[in-house]
Amino acid sequence: MMTITITLRFFEHNRAKQVGIGFKYDDGVKTYVKQFEGVRWSATHKTFYIGYSKALLHELFEYLRAGGYYVDYSALKGNANSKAINKAKPKPPNKYDLHKALTKEQRADLKGFIDYLKGKRLSEQTVSVYGYFILRFLYYSRDLAKETLETKHITLFMSDVIAKECYSISSHRQSVSAFKYLTAFYGLPEFDASNFERPKKSKYLPTVLSETDIIRLIQATKNLKHRVIIGLLYSGGLRIGELLGLKLADLDFERNQLFVRQGKGRKDRVVTMSTVIKPMLHNYITTYKPKLFVVEGRDDNAYSAASVRQFLKRSCKLAGIKKTVTPHTLRHSYATHMLENGVDLRYIQELLGHAKPETTMVYTHVAKKHLMQIQNPLDVAVAHVTKSVKSNKKVLLSGDETD
Repeated sequence: MMTITITLRFFEHNRAKQVGIGFKYDDGVKTYVKQFEGVRWSATHKTFYIGYSKALLHELFEYLRAGGYYVDYSALKGNANSKAINKAKPKPPNKYDLHKALTKEQRADLKGFIDYLKGKRLSEQTVSVYGYFILRFLYYSRDLAKETLETKHITLFMSDVIAKECYSISSHRQSVSAFKYLTAFYGLPEFDASNFERPKKSKYLPTVLSETDIIRLIQATKNLKHRVIIGLLYSGGLRIGELLGLKLADLDFERNQLFVRQGKGRKDRVVTMSTVIKPMLHNYITTYKPKLFVVEGRDDNAYSAASVRQFLKRSCKLAGIKKTVTPHTLRHSYATHMLENGVDLRYIQELLGHAKPETTMVYTHVAKKHLMQIQNPLDVAVAHVTKSVKSNKKVLLSGDETD
C-alpha cells in the first residue's frame, strides 16, 4: 500500500488566514482528520481546514504525524510562520502499511490492547495516540515471538524510533505511557515498563495580558457574542472546551456562579460569575436566543474553537496587542491577576480545576505586582555611592555627575 500523504497549504477564507488539509479521499484519513479539534469543511474551497496560528499548526503537524501520515508542507515554505514545523523530522511509515505487515496474532493483540484502553475509559484521542505507538512497536518487533519480549526491546525502540525520528518531548512522554499500559496488558514477567520515567516536560512561562490589555481587548471587540466569549474565558478562567460546553442551565445569575461540568480530568467545579459581565450576558441571551449552549454556532450546535481563535486574533489586532494571544492566554491572565490581587494559591488551584498544586505554582513566576516593588540592586548601588560621596551631585554610570 502506498503511503498516504496529507498536504498543508495556506489560503484565505472568511477574511482570515486558514490552513488547508488536503489528501486523496480515504474514509480512514477523513475520520482521523475530523477528530482534530477545530477542523472544519469549506464547501467553497472543497477542503478541510483549521484557523491559522503558529501553535495550532504545530499541534496539527504532530497529530497527523502521530497518525502515521506523511505531511507535505512544501506549500508553506517561504512563509516565516512555517518555522513552527521541524524540517529535520524524517518521514514516518504509514499506519495502514504497518498494520498490514503485522502477524495475525499481533493484529489480534493490537485490537485487544485498544479494547483494554477503552475499558480504562481513556479518551478517544488518547486511545488513538497510544494505539499508534504500540502499532509501531509491534511492527518493530514483528520478528520476535511475544513470549520472548523483554524490557530491553522497549529501550531499543525508544532509541531507534522515538529518538531517531525526532519525536517531541510530549510525544515521547505519551509513548512511555502507552508502554506502561501495554506491559500491564501483556503481563509478561520480563517485559515491564512500570519503572520507565517520562522525560521532563519543557517548561515555558505562560503569556499573560495586563489588566489594561484585557479591558482594551473586550472594548475593541464589537460583536456582542465575541465580547461575551472573551469576557467568560477571562472572568471564569475557563478552558476553551469548557466554555464551548457551557450550557444555559449552568448559569446561576442569582448566586453569581458558573457550573463547569466534566472539565479536564472529568471533574465538575464552580467558578464565580463576574458582576460586570452579567448585563452584557443578559443582553446577549436576549439578542441571540441560544437554546442549549450559552455560545452556539450554526444549527444550534456548539461554537467551534477555530472560530474563537480567529476572531480573538482580529480583536487583538484592533486592540493593538502585539503578543500572541490564544483562548488559554485569557485563562493564564485570570490566574496571574488573581494571584497579584492577593488570592490564596489554594483557592486559585480550585477555581482553575488543577489536580496538583504544582500546576498552579507556575503563576508565581509571572505574577509581577510584588516583584516590581523590589528595588533593582544597580539602583540601590548608585544611591549608596551618591550618598557616600557627600555631595549634592548624583553619580551617573557615564562617569559624569549632575545636580
